[in-house]
Amino acid sequence: QVQLVESGGGLVQPGGSLRLSCVASGRIFSTYAVGWYRQAPGKQRELVGAITSGGTITYADSVKGRFTVSRDNAKNTVYLQMNSATPEDTAVYYCNVGGPRLGYWGQGTQVTVSS
Repeated sequence: QVQLVESGGGLVQPGGSLRLSCVASGRIFSTYAVGWYRQAPGKQRELVGAITSGGTITYADSVKGRFTVSRDNAKNTVYLQMNSATPEDTAVYYCNVGGPRLGYWGQGTQVTVSS
């Protein structure tokens, strides 16, 4: 069973930057989609960015140009680089491997954007 652990969350000022990490228990194969999602209290979990099994990188419109998803397969780690953070980015961020329905989720890491 795949285990995922997110880290790097915390408090950041508006306009600031933060890098989130997601470490998998094993090899992240290219056949699996890897994505970052976020969820604020009272709201549904939403896609932030993802790398599909075909290698396509997608982002939510709200984060395009600000966030970057990357992967270091040697370290079994996926990153979410957050730049130009806004209060609307405040949420618990989760990584996912294998899709939101059939795949695996990490425990989440809290990101708070506030002055």
